[in-house]
Amino acid sequence: MKTANALLSSLLAIAASAACAQAPSAQTTSVAVDGHHIAFHVTPGKLPAIVLDAGGGLDSTYWNTLVPELAKRTGREIITYDRSGFGASEEVPGPWSLQVATDDLEAGLKKLGATHGVILVSHSIAGEIALTLARRHPTWLAGGVSVDANVPDFFTDEIITTLGAAYAPAVEAAKAHPEAAESRQLIAVAASFAEVNHAFHRTTWPDSIPVIVIVSEKTPFEAPAAAQWWRDAHAQFAKAAPNRRLVVAERSSHDVAHDRPDVIIQAVLDLEGNHP
Repeated sequence: MKTANALLSSLLAIAASAACAQAPSAQTTSVAVDGHHIAFHVTPGKLPAIVLDAGGGLDSTYWNTLVPELAKRTGREIITYDRSGFGASEEVPGPWSLQVATDDLEAGLKKLGATHGVILVSHSIAGEIALTLARRHPTWLAGGVSVDANVPDFFTDEIITTLGAAYAPAVEAAKAHPEAAESRQLIAVAASFAEVNHAFHRTTWPDSIPVIVIVSEKTPFEAPAAAQWWRDAHAQFAKAAPNRRLVVAERSSHDVAHDRPDVIIQAVLDLEGNHP
């Protein structure tokens, strides 16, 4: 029970601390995707772009403190966006679909012309979207930065069963407050959790795309066994190809963007050096 509850509590705390107005320098574009609209926020700069995708229960404002420094250090265009049901984006009802979530990001990047040399920075559940997009369009990406993100290696049958059962009480509690976006997402993710992650576990990141794999020192989990498996899974993912590198964000919780933004910025700079 502590495994799932710790992750849920971590995400909710991050969501609460991240809630703030959109960065004033960003220009917002609404992109129509299969009957709903997704809001993309662009901080101007040179191309190719750096794309930031926040974790579960979070919208684009999660990155507000990171964007100005990242733009200053790189001079590049920075793109953030609100996944469906969050921020300025419309909700897609029903169980959460990894394919639909990826469709949303794909459509936005096409609309904005960010389809070459992109560095994709993904936090938590956004790691699943990153991997799906990378497999669809490997030529779009110059590299990925995995920020304590979901990796296929973590989602064994045992973990999926354990997390699914442990989330059940939180899901029932969320149903009592469906007006909250976080509650609706939790219910939607839980409805497809096993199916999505069994499939995700069988998916591989394209070997042609370099990845810097950042794992938090504290991890999202309180239970020692789960925390160690999170670390081990990221190490396994990083070792799977020679163009991947594991970085431990020392003294950081799952909220790496606020605890250790320097680690994320350095990872982007390292990738940028390989792909000017």
